[in-house]
Amino acid sequence: MKRFSIFILLIIFGVSLTSCLSSRKLANKENPDIRNVIFMIGDGMGIPDVYAAMTVSDKPLNIERCNIIGLQKTFSADNYITDSGAAGTALATGTKTKNGAIGMDSQGNGLKSILEIAEDHGLATGLVSTSSITHATPASFIAHQSSRGSYDDIAMDFLKTDIDVFIGGGIDHFAKRKDKLNLLDSLKFRGYEVDTSLTMVLKSTSLKLAGLTAPVHNPYRLKGRGDMLPASSGKAIEILKKNSKGFFLMIEGSQIDWAGHANAADTLVDETLDFDKAVGVALDFAKKDGHTLVVITADHETGGVTITGGSRETHKVILNFSAKGHTAVMVPVYAYGPGAEKFFGIYDNTDIFRKILTSFGFDNLK
Repeated sequence: MKRFSIFILLIIFGVSLTSCLSSRKLANKENPDIRNVIFMIGDGMGIPDVYAAMTVSDKPLNIERCNIIGLQKTFSADNYITDSGAAGTALATGTKTKNGAIGMDSQGNGLKSILEIAEDHGLATGLVSTSSITHATPASFIAHQSSRGSYDDIAMDFLKTDIDVFIGGGIDHFAKRKDKLNLLDSLKFRGYEVDTSLTMVLKSTSLKLAGLTAPVHNPYRLKGRGDMLPASSGKAIEILKKNSKGFFLMIEGSQIDWAGHANAADTLVDETLDFDKAVGVALDFAKKDGHTLVVITADHETGGVTITGGSRETHKVILNFSAKGHTAVMVPVYAYGPGAEKFFGIYDNTDIFRKILTSFGFDNLK
């Protein structure tokens, strides 16, 4: 009788366990595990920039497809108004630092970025930027320098990682250096295909790609850059998705910031629309893939942009500027895909790093 009772209990336990596993399997279908994160930064992009682009566009922006919206605070360790180095470092590493620093804390200690952590976990990694790839924001994810202006040293830091693809300007920081080293040859020795035009980049079939598309910065879209950003974003995804473990990709629309500094309304709106095209590329992939989280934000606002007039019917907008530099206002965060709900609310820019880290399931920095 005792054996029969034990047998019955084992049957009940087995049925319960099967039911539990089935429930977990169903839950995973409804909330698929995150394998990939695409982190998009519109440098200098505030809420007025986005709404101005919405007004001018004759169709809804891609960014409007995001169902989760938050706000993040941007101050740096030593200044109420951050620069791109400190803000990029906060987003990349989860640590506040002083203005001008890249991938280092205020005491000069190196900080591991989410890109480097992803590499440690066997994921593919990439960076895309319309500025030089050694500029402050992309550099914050891969370099460790006390000054954002140390472009030659930042370029050297690219050789200390195993990043799979990077696309942006900055050929001169690799090939026309003060130390006379040719880092393009060093990249080739490490297995990279080095392409020096967008045409070459888009034709590449390599799994390791260094796409350096301008001597320093790429031009404004209106002055000849064309669809470099959305096209490069698509190419990076094409390469990185071949890693079955997943990938981390940072995409920067750099020149929204420059238009803000110049108080150039038309250029600012055009650069925001161009960034939104890249957002569309990321969201289309995420929708099809089902395992990709897309996070879109800014490092800070530039220009103190205010909308003082316009018309939705004629798609016209009037912008005024209160500054030539950065401001301290909070900037938007948009999220799409599994885990997007983590990004709802108001929080510090350093929290974005932690939210991405936990989204990947990385519970430590090893």
